[in-house]
Amino acid sequence: MISANGVTLRFGKRTLFENVNIKFSPGNCYGLIGANGAGKTTFLKILSGEIEPSQGDVTMNPGERLSVLKQDHHAYEEEVVLQTVIMGNHLLYEIMKEKDALYSKPDFSEEDGIKAGELEAKFAEMDGWNAESDAAQLLNGLGLETEFHDKLMKELTETQKVKVLLAQALFGNPDVLLLDEPTNYLDLEAIEWLEDFLINFENTVIVVSHDRYFLNTVCTHIADIDFGKIQVYTGNYDFWYESSQLALKQMKDANKKKEDKIKELQEFIRRFSANASKSKQATSRKKLLEKIELDEIKPSNRKYPYIHFEMDREPGKEILFVEGITKSSSEGKKMLNNVSINVQQGDKIAFVGPMGAAKTELFEILTDNSAQESGEYRFGITTSVAYFPKDNSSEFSQDLSIVDWLMQYSKIKEETFVRGFLGRMLFSGEEALKKVNVLSGGEKVRCMLAKMMLSGANVLIFDEPTNHLDLESITALNNGLEAFKGVILFTSHDHQLVQTVANRIIEITPNGIIDKRMTYDEYLESDEMAKKREAAYEM
Repeated sequence: MISANGVTLRFGKRTLFENVNIKFSPGNCYGLIGANGAGKTTFLKILSGEIEPSQGDVTMNPGERLSVLKQDHHAYEEEVVLQTVIMGNHLLYEIMKEKDALYSKPDFSEEDGIKAGELEAKFAEMDGWNAESDAAQLLNGLGLETEFHDKLMKELTETQKVKVLLAQALFGNPDVLLLDEPTNYLDLEAIEWLEDFLINFENTVIVVSHDRYFLNTVCTHIADIDFGKIQVYTGNYDFWYESSQLALKQMKDANKKKEDKIKELQEFIRRFSANASKSKQATSRKKLLEKIELDEIKPSNRKYPYIHFEMDREPGKEILFVEGITKSSSEGKKMLNNVSINVQQGDKIAFVGPMGAAKTELFEILTDNSAQESGEYRFGITTSVAYFPKDNSSEFSQDLSIVDWLMQYSKIKEETFVRGFLGRMLFSGEEALKKVNVLSGGEKVRCMLAKMMLSGANVLIFDEPTNHLDLESITALNNGLEAFKGVILFTSHDHQLVQTVANRIIEITPNGIIDKRMTYDEYLESDEMAKKREAAYEM
Protein backbone atom coordinates (compact mmCIF):
# COMPACT_ATOMS: atom_id res chain seq x y z
CA MET A 1 0.00 0.00 0.00
CA ILE A 2 1.18 3.51 -0.81
CA SER A 3 -0.62 6.78 -0.14
CA ALA A 4 -0.21 10.49 -0.78
CA ASN A 5 -1.28 12.69 2.11
CA GLY A 6 -2.05 16.36 1.48
CA VAL A 7 0.42 16.47 -1.43
CA THR A 8 0.85 19.87 -3.06
CA LEU A 9 3.45 20.68 -5.71
CA ARG A 10 4.21 24.17 -6.96
CA PHE A 11 6.61 25.41 -9.61
CA GLY A 12 6.86 29.13 -9.04
CA LYS A 13 3.34 30.55 -9.39
CA ARG A 14 2.02 27.40 -11.04
CA THR A 15 0.38 24.76 -8.86
CA LEU A 16 0.49 21.30 -10.41
CA PHE A 17 -1.13 19.43 -7.49
CA GLU A 18 -3.21 20.87 -4.66
CA ASN A 19 -3.80 18.92 -1.43
CA VAL A 20 -3.98 15.50 -3.06
CA ASN A 21 -5.07 12.67 -0.76
CA ILE A 22 -5.12 9.22 -2.33
CA LYS A 23 -4.46 5.63 -1.27
CA PHE A 24 -3.37 2.85 -3.63
CA SER A 25 -4.25 -0.57 -2.22
CA PRO A 26 -2.72 -4.05 -2.78
CA GLY A 27 -4.28 -6.28 -5.39
CA ASN A 28 -5.27 -3.34 -7.59
CA CYS A 29 -3.82 -1.90 -10.77
CA TYR A 30 -4.37 1.85 -11.12
CA GLY A 31 -4.20 3.56 -14.52
CA LEU A 32 -3.01 7.13 -13.96
CA ILE A 33 -4.52 9.28 -16.72
CA GLY A 34 -4.75 12.98 -17.54
CA ALA A 35 -4.14 15.52 -20.29
CA ASN A 36 -0.64 16.31 -21.51
CA GLY A 37 1.02 18.45 -18.85
CA ALA A 38 -1.39 17.33 -16.12
CA GLY A 39 1.53 15.80 -14.19
CA LYS A 40 1.23 12.03 -14.59
CA THR A 41 4.97 11.34 -14.74
CA THR A 42 5.62 13.99 -12.09
CA PHE A 43 3.18 12.31 -9.70
CA LEU A 44 4.94 8.97 -10.18
CA LYS A 45 8.21 10.73 -9.31
CA ILE A 46 6.60 12.12 -6.15
CA LEU A 47 5.47 8.61 -5.17
CA SER A 48 8.95 7.21 -5.82
CA GLY A 49 10.66 9.96 -3.82
CA GLU A 50 12.51 11.39 -6.81
CA ILE A 51 10.62 14.68 -6.37
CA GLU A 52 9.81 16.23 -2.99
CA PRO A 53 6.33 17.80 -2.79
CA SER A 54 5.97 21.41 -1.64
CA GLN A 55 3.63 20.17 1.08
CA GLY A 56 2.39 16.81 2.30
CA ASP A 57 4.10 13.42 2.19
CA VAL A 58 4.04 9.90 0.75
CA THR A 59 3.85 6.87 3.04
CA MET A 60 4.22 3.12 2.60
CA ASN A 61 3.79 0.24 5.03
CA PRO A 62 7.03 -0.53 6.94
CA GLY A 63 9.26 -3.08 5.26
CA GLU A 64 7.60 -2.81 1.85
CA ARG A 65 9.64 -2.39 -1.32
CA LEU A 66 8.87 -0.04 -4.20
CA SER A 67 10.08 -0.66 -7.75
CA VAL A 68 10.20 1.86 -10.60
CA LEU A 69 10.61 1.39 -14.36
CA LYS A 70 13.80 3.31 -15.17
CA GLN A 71 13.70 5.64 -18.17
CA ASP A 72 17.46 6.06 -18.77
CA HIS A 73 18.28 3.36 -21.31
CA HIS A 74 22.02 3.99 -20.99
CA ALA A 75 22.36 3.85 -17.21
CA TYR A 76 23.78 0.30 -17.12
CA GLU A 77 25.97 0.16 -20.24
CA GLU A 78 28.85 -1.71 -18.56
CA GLU A 79 26.62 -4.16 -16.66
CA VAL A 80 25.72 -7.71 -17.66
CA VAL A 81 22.08 -8.06 -18.72
CA LEU A 82 21.12 -10.69 -16.12
CA GLN A 83 22.78 -8.74 -13.30
CA THR A 84 21.00 -5.57 -14.42
CA VAL A 85 17.66 -7.30 -13.91
CA ILE A 86 18.63 -8.53 -10.43
CA MET A 87 19.55 -4.94 -9.49
CA GLY A 88 15.80 -4.37 -9.41
CA ASN A 89 15.91 -5.78 -5.87
CA HIS A 90 18.64 -3.50 -4.52
CA LEU A 91 19.01 -5.20 -1.13
CA LEU A 92 19.33 -8.68 -2.66
CA TYR A 93 21.88 -7.42 -5.18
CA GLU A 94 23.96 -5.77 -2.44
CA ILE A 95 23.95 -9.01 -0.41
CA MET A 96 25.13 -10.91 -3.50
CA LYS A 97 27.97 -8.44 -4.03
CA GLU A 98 28.99 -8.49 -0.37
CA LYS A 99 28.99 -12.31 -0.31
CA ASP A 100 31.12 -12.51 -3.44
CA ALA A 101 33.57 -9.95 -2.01
CA LEU A 102 33.95 -11.96 1.22
CA TYR A 103 34.50 -15.30 -0.51
CA SER A 104 37.10 -13.80 -2.85
CA LYS A 105 39.26 -12.54 0.06
CA PRO A 106 42.64 -14.33 0.19
CA ASP A 107 42.72 -13.96 4.00
CA PHE A 108 39.20 -15.19 4.77
CA SER A 109 38.89 -15.00 8.58
CA GLU A 110 36.58 -16.55 11.16
CA GLU A 111 34.87 -13.18 11.48
CA ASP A 112 34.34 -13.19 7.70
CA GLY A 113 32.85 -16.67 8.01
CA ILE A 114 30.32 -15.47 10.60
CA LYS A 115 29.41 -12.50 8.41
CA ALA A 116 29.10 -14.75 5.37
CA GLY A 117 26.76 -17.06 7.30
CA GLU A 118 24.51 -14.11 8.20
CA LEU A 119 24.46 -12.99 4.58
CA GLU A 120 23.69 -16.53 3.37
CA ALA A 121 20.70 -16.68 5.72
CA LYS A 122 19.34 -13.37 4.40
CA PHE A 123 20.08 -14.46 0.86
CA ALA A 124 18.13 -17.70 1.28
CA GLU A 125 15.28 -15.86 3.03
CA MET A 126 14.99 -13.55 -0.02
CA ASP A 127 14.97 -16.57 -2.39
CA GLY A 128 18.34 -15.48 -3.74
CA TRP A 129 19.24 -18.92 -5.09
CA ASN A 130 16.47 -18.53 -7.65
CA ALA A 131 17.38 -14.95 -8.56
CA GLU A 132 19.16 -15.73 -11.83
CA SER A 133 16.52 -18.18 -13.04
CA ASP A 134 13.73 -15.73 -12.09
CA ALA A 135 15.51 -12.92 -13.96
CA ALA A 136 16.01 -15.15 -17.00
CA GLN A 137 12.34 -16.13 -16.95
CA LEU A 138 11.27 -12.47 -17.03
CA LEU A 139 13.62 -11.72 -19.93
CA ASN A 140 12.44 -14.74 -21.90
CA GLY A 141 8.83 -13.77 -21.27
CA LEU A 142 9.48 -10.33 -22.73
CA GLY A 143 11.12 -11.89 -25.78
CA LEU A 144 14.82 -11.39 -24.98
CA GLU A 145 16.36 -14.76 -25.74
CA THR A 146 18.88 -16.54 -23.50
CA GLU A 147 21.75 -15.78 -25.88
CA PHE A 148 21.58 -12.11 -24.79
CA HIS A 149 21.49 -12.67 -21.01
CA ASP A 150 25.27 -12.70 -20.54
CA LYS A 151 25.97 -9.77 -22.86
CA LEU A 152 26.77 -6.25 -21.68
CA MET A 153 23.90 -3.77 -21.86
CA LYS A 154 25.82 -1.62 -24.35
CA GLU A 155 25.71 -4.51 -26.83
CA LEU A 156 21.90 -4.46 -26.98
CA THR A 157 19.56 -2.46 -29.20
CA GLU A 158 17.35 0.25 -27.69
CA THR A 159 14.31 -2.05 -27.84
CA GLN A 160 16.20 -4.82 -26.05
CA LYS A 161 17.38 -2.41 -23.34
CA VAL A 162 13.77 -1.38 -22.73
CA LYS A 163 12.87 -5.02 -22.11
CA VAL A 164 15.76 -5.44 -19.65
CA LEU A 165 14.72 -2.34 -17.68
CA LEU A 166 11.14 -3.56 -17.60
CA ALA A 167 12.28 -6.96 -16.32
CA GLN A 168 14.34 -5.11 -13.68
CA ALA A 169 11.23 -3.27 -12.45
CA LEU A 170 9.19 -6.50 -12.29
CA PHE A 171 11.94 -8.54 -10.62
CA GLY A 172 11.61 -9.78 -7.05
CA ASN A 173 7.86 -9.31 -6.49
CA PRO A 174 7.90 -5.65 -5.35
CA ASP A 175 5.11 -4.48 -3.03
CA VAL A 176 4.48 -1.35 -5.11
CA LEU A 177 5.23 -1.19 -8.84
CA LEU A 178 5.38 2.16 -10.70
CA LEU A 179 5.37 1.89 -14.50
CA ASP A 180 5.63 4.92 -16.80
CA GLU A 181 4.74 3.95 -20.40
CA PRO A 182 5.83 0.30 -20.04
CA THR A 183 4.57 -0.68 -23.51
CA ASN A 184 6.74 1.83 -25.40
CA TYR A 185 9.01 0.04 -27.91
CA LEU A 186 7.50 -3.35 -27.04
CA ASP A 187 6.18 -5.65 -29.75
CA LEU A 188 2.64 -6.96 -29.41
CA GLU A 189 3.79 -10.35 -28.13
CA ALA A 190 5.78 -8.72 -25.30
CA ILE A 191 2.83 -6.47 -24.45
CA GLU A 192 0.55 -9.49 -24.24
CA TRP A 193 3.02 -11.22 -21.89
CA LEU A 194 3.18 -8.07 -19.71
CA GLU A 195 -0.62 -7.90 -19.59
CA ASP A 196 -0.77 -11.48 -18.28
CA PHE A 197 1.96 -10.74 -15.74
CA LEU A 198 0.16 -7.69 -14.33
CA ILE A 199 -3.24 -9.39 -14.29
CA ASN A 200 -1.74 -12.08 -12.02
CA PHE A 201 0.36 -9.65 -9.96
CA GLU A 202 -0.99 -9.60 -6.40
CA ASN A 203 0.51 -6.33 -5.13
CA THR A 204 -0.03 -2.65 -6.02
CA VAL A 205 0.53 -1.39 -9.57
CA ILE A 206 0.32 2.25 -10.72
CA VAL A 207 0.77 2.66 -14.46
CA VAL A 208 0.84 5.52 -16.96
CA SER A 209 0.14 4.44 -20.54
CA HIS A 210 -1.26 5.79 -23.81
CA ASP A 211 -2.29 2.29 -24.83
CA ARG A 212 -6.06 2.08 -24.26
CA TYR A 213 -6.28 -1.67 -24.83
CA PHE A 214 -3.51 -2.20 -22.28
CA LEU A 215 -5.29 0.01 -19.70
CA ASN A 216 -8.55 -1.82 -20.34
CA THR A 217 -6.89 -5.20 -19.93
CA VAL A 218 -4.85 -4.66 -16.75
CA CYS A 219 -6.51 -1.85 -14.76
CA THR A 220 -8.95 -2.40 -11.93
CA HIS A 221 -9.12 1.36 -11.22
CA ILE A 222 -8.53 4.64 -13.05
CA ALA A 223 -6.91 7.59 -11.24
CA ASP A 224 -7.83 10.70 -13.20
CA ILE A 225 -5.71 13.86 -12.86
CA ASP A 226 -7.62 17.05 -13.66
CA PHE A 227 -7.43 20.57 -12.20
CA GLY A 228 -4.63 19.58 -9.79
CA LYS A 229 -6.74 16.86 -8.14
CA ILE A 230 -6.82 13.09 -8.53
CA GLN A 231 -10.14 11.25 -8.57
CA VAL A 232 -10.20 7.44 -8.40
CA TYR A 233 -12.83 5.46 -10.35
CA THR A 234 -13.45 1.72 -10.11
CA GLY A 235 -13.15 -0.06 -13.44
CA ASN A 236 -10.94 0.07 -16.53
CA TYR A 237 -10.34 2.91 -19.00
CA ASP A 238 -13.41 2.34 -21.18
CA PHE A 239 -15.64 2.19 -18.10
CA TRP A 240 -14.14 5.48 -16.85
CA TYR A 241 -14.58 7.12 -20.26
CA GLU A 242 -18.19 6.04 -20.71
CA SER A 243 -19.17 6.86 -17.12
CA SER A 244 -17.43 10.26 -17.19
CA GLN A 245 -19.18 11.15 -20.48
CA LEU A 246 -22.51 9.98 -19.03
CA ALA A 247 -21.98 12.00 -15.84
CA LEU A 248 -21.15 15.11 -17.91
CA LYS A 249 -24.25 14.59 -20.07
CA GLN A 250 -26.47 14.12 -17.01
CA MET A 251 -25.08 17.31 -15.46
CA LYS A 252 -25.67 19.24 -18.68
CA ASP A 253 -29.21 17.82 -18.97
CA ALA A 254 -29.93 18.78 -15.36
CA ASN A 255 -28.63 22.29 -16.00
CA LYS A 256 -30.76 22.54 -19.15
CA LYS A 257 -33.87 21.69 -17.14
CA LYS A 258 -32.88 24.26 -14.50
CA GLU A 259 -32.23 26.87 -17.18
CA ASP A 260 -35.68 26.21 -18.70
CA LYS A 261 -37.24 26.54 -15.24
CA ILE A 262 -35.36 29.80 -14.65
CA LYS A 263 -36.61 31.23 -17.96
CA GLU A 264 -40.19 30.17 -17.09
CA LEU A 265 -40.01 31.83 -13.67
CA GLN A 266 -38.36 34.97 -15.07
CA GLU A 267 -41.09 35.28 -17.70
CA PHE A 268 -43.82 34.86 -15.06
CA ILE A 269 -42.19 37.50 -12.81
CA ARG A 270 -41.80 39.89 -15.75
CA ARG A 271 -45.43 39.53 -16.78
CA PHE A 272 -47.13 39.64 -13.40
CA SER A 273 -44.91 41.54 -10.94
CA ALA A 274 -46.91 44.74 -11.60
CA ASN A 275 -50.28 42.94 -11.46
CA ALA A 276 -51.79 43.29 -8.00
CA SER A 277 -53.73 40.02 -8.21
CA LYS A 278 -50.62 38.09 -9.27
CA SER A 279 -47.93 39.96 -7.31
CA LYS A 280 -47.98 37.52 -4.42
CA GLN A 281 -47.38 34.60 -6.79
CA ALA A 282 -44.68 36.57 -8.58
CA THR A 283 -42.91 37.17 -5.27
CA SER A 284 -42.99 33.46 -4.38
CA ARG A 285 -41.64 32.64 -7.87
CA LYS A 286 -38.83 35.13 -7.30
CA LYS A 287 -37.84 33.39 -4.05
CA LEU A 288 -37.91 30.04 -5.82
CA LEU A 289 -35.76 31.48 -8.62
CA GLU A 290 -33.14 32.59 -6.11
CA LYS A 291 -32.83 29.03 -4.77
CA ILE A 292 -32.06 27.46 -8.14
CA GLU A 293 -28.34 26.91 -8.58
CA LEU A 294 -26.76 25.55 -11.72
CA ASP A 295 -24.20 22.80 -11.28
CA GLU A 296 -20.69 24.06 -11.93
CA ILE A 297 -19.33 22.24 -14.98
CA LYS A 298 -15.64 22.84 -15.33
CA PRO A 299 -14.33 22.22 -18.83
CA SER A 300 -11.79 19.43 -18.55
CA ASN A 301 -8.12 20.13 -19.18
CA ARG A 302 -8.36 17.38 -21.79
CA LYS A 303 -8.43 18.57 -25.37
CA TYR A 304 -9.41 16.36 -28.29
CA PRO A 305 -8.16 17.37 -31.74
CA TYR A 306 -10.57 17.11 -34.64
CA ILE A 307 -9.19 14.48 -37.01
CA HIS A 308 -11.22 13.87 -40.15
CA PHE A 309 -9.95 12.71 -43.54
CA GLU A 310 -11.90 13.68 -46.67
CA MET A 311 -11.17 12.35 -50.16
CA ASP A 312 -11.08 14.79 -53.07
CA ARG A 313 -12.26 11.98 -55.33
CA GLU A 314 -13.46 8.39 -55.01
CA PRO A 315 -10.83 5.81 -56.03
CA GLY A 316 -11.61 3.45 -58.88
CA LYS A 317 -11.63 -0.34 -58.72
CA GLU A 318 -7.86 -0.69 -59.10
CA ILE A 319 -6.10 0.55 -55.96
CA LEU A 320 -2.66 -1.06 -55.59
CA PHE A 321 -1.01 -4.12 -57.09
CA VAL A 322 2.24 -5.41 -55.56
CA GLU A 323 4.04 -8.26 -57.28
CA GLY A 324 7.10 -10.15 -56.00
CA ILE A 325 8.81 -7.32 -54.13
CA THR A 326 12.08 -8.42 -52.53
CA LYS A 327 14.47 -6.34 -50.44
CA SER A 328 17.40 -7.14 -48.13
CA SER A 329 18.90 -5.09 -45.31
CA SER A 330 22.37 -3.54 -45.52
CA GLU A 331 23.65 -6.64 -43.66
CA GLY A 332 22.24 -8.88 -46.39
CA LYS A 333 19.31 -10.20 -44.32
CA LYS A 334 16.10 -10.72 -46.28
CA MET A 335 13.48 -8.19 -45.15
CA LEU A 336 10.86 -8.59 -47.90
CA ASN A 337 10.74 -11.97 -49.60
CA ASN A 338 8.69 -12.08 -52.80
CA VAL A 339 5.83 -10.01 -51.34
CA SER A 340 2.66 -9.84 -53.46
CA ILE A 341 -0.50 -7.98 -52.42
CA ASN A 342 -3.67 -6.92 -54.25
CA VAL A 343 -5.25 -3.96 -52.42
CA GLN A 344 -8.94 -3.45 -53.15
CA GLN A 345 -11.58 -0.78 -52.60
CA GLY A 346 -12.57 -0.40 -48.95
CA ASP A 347 -9.47 -2.19 -47.63
CA LYS A 348 -8.14 -1.03 -44.29
CA ILE A 349 -5.07 -3.22 -43.92
CA ALA A 350 -3.06 -3.56 -40.71
CA PHE A 351 0.48 -4.87 -41.25
CA VAL A 352 1.36 -6.79 -38.09
CA GLY A 353 4.05 -9.05 -36.66
CA PRO A 354 7.53 -8.62 -35.18
CA MET A 355 9.32 -7.59 -38.40
CA GLY A 356 8.93 -3.85 -37.88
CA ALA A 357 11.80 -2.84 -40.16
CA ALA A 358 10.30 -4.89 -43.01
CA LYS A 359 6.93 -3.14 -42.68
CA THR A 360 8.62 0.27 -42.74
CA GLU A 361 10.72 -0.75 -45.76
CA LEU A 362 7.61 -1.82 -47.68
CA PHE A 363 5.94 1.53 -47.00
CA GLU A 364 9.11 3.38 -48.01
CA ILE A 365 9.17 1.47 -51.31
CA LEU A 366 5.48 2.15 -52.01
CA THR A 367 6.05 5.89 -51.47
CA ASP A 368 9.20 6.06 -53.63
CA ASN A 369 11.51 6.68 -50.67
CA SER A 370 13.37 3.40 -51.20
CA ALA A 371 13.99 0.98 -54.05
CA GLN A 372 13.23 -2.73 -54.17
CA GLU A 373 15.76 -5.29 -55.43
CA SER A 374 13.15 -7.02 -57.56
CA GLY A 375 9.43 -7.02 -58.16
CA GLU A 376 7.10 -4.16 -58.98
CA TYR A 377 4.07 -2.24 -57.78
CA ARG A 378 1.55 0.10 -59.33
CA PHE A 379 -1.21 2.30 -57.95
CA GLY A 380 -4.48 2.77 -59.83
CA ILE A 381 -4.69 5.91 -61.97
CA THR A 382 -7.49 7.33 -59.80
CA THR A 383 -5.56 6.96 -56.52
CA SER A 384 -3.80 9.68 -54.57
CA VAL A 385 -1.51 8.77 -51.66
CA ALA A 386 -0.64 10.49 -48.36
CA TYR A 387 2.12 9.01 -46.20
CA PHE A 388 2.86 9.24 -42.48
CA PRO A 389 6.46 7.96 -41.99
CA LYS A 390 7.72 6.54 -38.71
CA ASP A 391 10.66 8.99 -38.79
CA ASN A 392 9.33 12.45 -39.62
CA SER A 393 12.45 14.45 -38.65
CA SER A 394 13.25 15.52 -42.23
CA GLU A 395 9.82 17.16 -42.48
CA PHE A 396 10.63 19.67 -39.74
CA SER A 397 14.16 20.87 -40.52
CA GLN A 398 12.97 24.21 -41.93
CA ASP A 399 12.97 27.45 -39.92
CA LEU A 400 9.24 28.03 -40.44
CA SER A 401 6.29 28.73 -38.19
CA ILE A 402 3.62 26.05 -37.99
CA VAL A 403 1.30 28.30 -40.04
CA ASP A 404 3.87 28.79 -42.83
CA TRP A 405 4.85 25.11 -42.75
CA LEU A 406 1.27 23.92 -43.21
CA MET A 407 0.53 26.63 -45.80
CA GLN A 408 2.90 24.75 -48.15
CA TYR A 409 0.43 21.85 -48.28
CA SER A 410 -2.83 23.79 -48.36
CA LYS A 411 -4.73 24.37 -51.60
CA ILE A 412 -6.25 27.47 -49.98
CA LYS A 413 -3.35 29.88 -49.42
CA GLU A 414 -5.07 31.99 -46.78
CA GLU A 415 -3.70 32.35 -43.26
CA THR A 416 -7.17 32.51 -41.70
CA PHE A 417 -8.06 29.15 -43.27
CA VAL A 418 -4.80 27.50 -42.17
CA ARG A 419 -5.08 28.98 -38.66
CA GLY A 420 -8.63 27.68 -38.39
CA PHE A 421 -7.45 24.25 -39.46
CA LEU A 422 -4.59 24.35 -36.93
CA GLY A 423 -7.02 25.36 -34.19
CA ARG A 424 -8.85 22.07 -34.70
CA MET A 425 -5.47 20.36 -34.20
CA LEU A 426 -4.94 22.23 -30.89
CA PHE A 427 -2.57 24.92 -32.25
CA SER A 428 -4.42 28.13 -31.43
CA GLY A 429 -3.27 31.74 -31.06
CA GLU A 430 0.47 32.09 -30.45
CA GLU A 431 0.90 28.29 -30.57
CA ALA A 432 0.47 28.41 -34.35
CA LEU A 433 3.52 30.69 -34.63
CA LYS A 434 5.95 28.25 -33.00
CA LYS A 435 8.87 27.15 -35.16
CA VAL A 436 8.46 23.63 -36.47
CA ASN A 437 12.10 22.74 -35.74
CA VAL A 438 11.50 23.04 -31.97
CA LEU A 439 8.23 21.11 -31.73
CA SER A 440 7.75 18.14 -29.39
CA GLY A 441 7.16 14.65 -30.76
CA GLY A 442 3.40 14.88 -30.19
CA GLU A 443 3.18 18.32 -31.82
CA LYS A 444 5.02 17.04 -34.91
CA VAL A 445 2.60 14.12 -35.19
CA ARG A 446 -0.38 16.49 -35.06
CA CYS A 447 1.23 18.61 -37.80
CA MET A 448 1.74 15.53 -39.96
CA LEU A 449 -1.88 14.49 -39.46
CA ALA A 450 -2.99 18.01 -40.44
CA LYS A 451 -0.88 17.77 -43.60
CA MET A 452 -2.50 14.43 -44.48
CA MET A 453 -6.00 15.80 -43.88
CA LEU A 454 -5.30 18.71 -46.24
CA SER A 455 -4.05 16.32 -48.95
CA GLY A 456 -7.51 15.00 -49.86
CA ALA A 457 -5.85 11.64 -50.61
CA ASN A 458 -7.94 8.50 -51.04
CA VAL A 459 -5.13 6.14 -49.96
CA LEU A 460 -3.57 6.78 -46.56
CA ILE A 461 -0.37 5.03 -45.40
CA PHE A 462 0.55 5.26 -41.69
CA ASP A 463 3.70 3.86 -40.04
CA GLU A 464 3.13 3.90 -36.26
CA PRO A 465 1.00 7.08 -36.13
CA THR A 466 0.21 6.84 -32.39
CA ASN A 467 3.82 7.23 -31.27
CA HIS A 468 4.14 10.38 -29.10
CA LEU A 469 0.36 10.99 -28.99
CA ASP A 470 -1.67 11.32 -25.80
CA LEU A 471 -4.82 9.29 -25.13
CA GLU A 472 -7.11 12.05 -26.36
CA SER A 473 -5.30 12.41 -29.70
CA ILE A 474 -5.15 8.63 -30.15
CA THR A 475 -8.91 8.43 -29.57
CA ALA A 476 -9.49 11.21 -32.13
CA LEU A 477 -7.21 9.50 -34.67
CA ASN A 478 -8.94 6.17 -34.08
CA ASN A 479 -12.33 7.75 -34.77
CA GLY A 480 -10.99 9.53 -37.86
CA LEU A 481 -9.60 6.33 -39.35
CA GLU A 482 -12.78 4.39 -38.63
CA ALA A 483 -14.84 7.06 -40.40
CA PHE A 484 -12.55 7.37 -43.47
CA LYS A 485 -14.19 6.02 -46.66
CA GLY A 486 -10.98 5.38 -48.59
CA VAL A 487 -8.15 2.83 -48.32
CA ILE A 488 -5.73 2.64 -45.40
CA LEU A 489 -2.46 0.73 -45.06
CA PHE A 490 -1.02 1.02 -41.56
CA THR A 491 1.13 -0.37 -38.78
CA SER A 492 0.54 0.26 -35.10
CA HIS A 493 1.33 -1.20 -31.69
CA ASP A 494 -2.01 0.14 -30.43
CA HIS A 495 -4.13 -3.02 -30.18
CA GLN A 496 -7.43 -1.15 -30.01
CA LEU A 497 -6.63 0.91 -33.10
CA VAL A 498 -5.76 -2.22 -35.10
CA GLN A 499 -8.83 -4.10 -33.86
CA THR A 500 -11.34 -1.31 -34.55
CA VAL A 501 -9.95 0.04 -37.86
CA ALA A 502 -8.56 -2.95 -39.82
CA ASN A 503 -10.76 -5.26 -41.89
CA ARG A 504 -7.76 -7.14 -43.29
CA ILE A 505 -4.58 -8.36 -41.59
CA ILE A 506 -1.23 -8.92 -43.32
CA GLU A 507 1.77 -10.29 -41.45
CA ILE A 508 5.17 -10.03 -43.13
CA THR A 509 7.30 -13.08 -42.32
CA PRO A 510 10.82 -14.11 -43.40
CA ASN A 511 9.21 -16.33 -46.04
CA GLY A 512 6.55 -14.05 -47.49
CA ILE A 513 3.23 -12.89 -46.07
CA ILE A 514 0.13 -14.22 -44.34
CA ASP A 515 -2.93 -12.36 -45.67
CA LYS A 516 -6.40 -12.73 -44.10
CA ARG A 517 -9.67 -10.79 -44.19
CA MET A 518 -10.60 -10.77 -40.53
CA THR A 519 -10.29 -8.64 -37.42
CA TYR A 520 -7.06 -8.53 -35.49
CA ASP A 521 -8.48 -10.42 -32.50
CA GLU A 522 -9.77 -13.14 -34.82
CA TYR A 523 -6.32 -13.35 -36.37
CA LEU A 524 -4.62 -13.71 -32.98
CA GLU A 525 -7.10 -16.26 -31.64
CA SER A 526 -7.29 -18.54 -34.66
CA ASP A 527 -5.45 -21.85 -34.13
CA GLU A 528 -5.03 -22.11 -37.90
CA MET A 529 -3.32 -18.73 -37.99
CA ALA A 530 -1.07 -19.63 -35.06
CA LYS A 531 0.16 -22.72 -36.92
CA LYS A 532 0.71 -20.74 -40.13
CA ARG A 533 2.70 -18.06 -38.30
CA GLU A 534 4.86 -20.67 -36.59
CA ALA A 535 5.52 -22.42 -39.90
CA ALA A 536 6.28 -19.14 -41.68
CA TYR A 537 9.08 -18.30 -39.23
CA GLU A 538 10.54 -21.83 -39.09
CA MET A 539 10.84 -22.55 -42.83
